[in-house]
Amino acid sequence: MPSYPHPVASKLPAVGTTIFTVMSRLAAEHDAINLSQGYPDFDCAKELRDLVTKYINSGLNQYPPMAGIAALREAIAAKVEALYGARYDPEHEVTVVPGATYGIFTAVATLVRPGDEVILFEPASDSYAPSVEVQGGKPVYVQLRFPDYSIDWRAVERAITARTRMIIVNTPNNPTATVFSAEDMRCFEGMLRATDIVVVSDEVYEHIVFDGHEHQSAARFPGLAERSFVVSSFGKTYHVTGWKMGYVLAPRELTAEFRKVHQFNVFVANGPIQYALAEYMQNKDAYLSLAAFYQRKRDFFLQGVSASRFTPLPSRGTFFQNLRYDAISDENDTDLAVRLTKEYGVASIPVSVFYREPPDHKVLRFCFAKSEETLARGAEILCRL
Repeated sequence: MPSYPHPVASKLPAVGTTIFTVMSRLAAEHDAINLSQGYPDFDCAKELRDLVTKYINSGLNQYPPMAGIAALREAIAAKVEALYGARYDPEHEVTVVPGATYGIFTAVATLVRPGDEVILFEPASDSYAPSVEVQGGKPVYVQLRFPDYSIDWRAVERAITARTRMIIVNTPNNPTATVFSAEDMRCFEGMLRATDIVVVSDEVYEHIVFDGHEHQSAARFPGLAERSFVVSSFGKTYHVTGWKMGYVLAPRELTAEFRKVHQFNVFVANGPIQYALAEYMQNKDAYLSLAAFYQRKRDFFLQGVSASRFTPLPSRGTFFQNLRYDAISDENDTDLAVRLTKEYGVASIPVSVFYREPPDHKVLRFCFAKSEETLARGAEILCRL
């Protein structure tokens, strides 16, 4: 094929292949245990797979409604009200989308214009800044305080200017495995009260919170709910990350604008899977038991590395465990992650990649959404270092 004959003025000149693709490819090349990318190495429930087959075979294979099928939106609204005490109108305030990353991108595209500022907390998901930049917006960074990754709310307040259009928050947080407290959310709510700033609340790990902590959804707090796009994920909840299914909650006025972009972008999410999820959501235990399920995996992995020279940082949510390696190596985390994959056969993610200007914190992130056999083999190798 001939090459394009003109210079390409990239809208994302600093963006290359994501670290997740790089490390997963490296793991495959070296037959390494992949504890890097955040997806399970086990399958979803047979009941859910059977429901998808049922609805495919029933002929429901054409376009569903643009906002999502009514039964699924109603099930989502009922769950959110039961868990967080917030009532969302399924018709006008709940939208089913092809994955949470899509939901976040579309929320940003809905409101951010060239020159608008969007506050991000570092370390941050690698998708946030490009979503802002491709709209002509400017990311403004506030660093979480290492090593507990707590929020300096005074720093957030100082970062707010007349150009601030949006703040993106993530709890439970990837990659730090921390969770916002109710006090955090009240501080946040009070800080925004006199502003017109919109919030995108990334809550894809909402059901994966440990040690008695409680997920503090933006939906719980009226002053936040009235200005928030709340984004969640069926992929994380039901072990089906490859399905790319999620949903967005927002007040009617914000949802109306969100759907204007949504309908001319992807238009709809997968139809048969929506019907399957609507029926499967009747099984509340499938998401209510998720925290205990993953806490057992976290504890199993921590027990496995307890004899190592790694130092665990607290993991209060998500399916990630961060390990400090100060006692093992002076290497930067990217170099160590590559060497661990090539020489020892365990792949991880260097936490520095989640920063614009990487600090020298010497932390690797490991995913424990794996079988016990996989976790045991990975932990045994890490204990050799």
